[in-house]
Amino acid sequence: MIGDREGDLDLPVLPLIDLLLLAACSSLFTGFVLKSISMTTSYQPAILGLSSVDFLLIAVATLLLAIALAGRTWVKTQQPAALAARRSQETLDAWSKLPKDEGAGADLPESEPGLPDRQ
Repeated sequence: MIGDREGDLDLPVLPLIDLLLLAACSSLFTGFVLKSISMTTSYQPAILGLSSVDFLLIAVATLLLAIALAGRTWVKTQQPAALAARRSQETLDAWSKLPKDEGAGADLPESEPGLPDRQ
């Protein structure tokens, strides 16, 4: 059944963090444009009733959320069980990527103790 195991339905976090960073940069740019218009003209622009300071606060909030999400994700990956499982999987992946060399160990003596048997 779907979702029985822990971590079965993990949401990819990096795209979410990227989206938060994009929203923060966009709101900073929008606030900068609004502030530059208000400083160079007598017009006080607002988008949906939001001023340049409001866009700055939105940017700060989204950056804090992105940092919190990245920190939480990092802490979760550093848990001992998850770390051990990830290391063992990385070791198995590395082993499987090694080239299969039939001649490896061909020069080893047959009866020396402590060495793997040739097959």
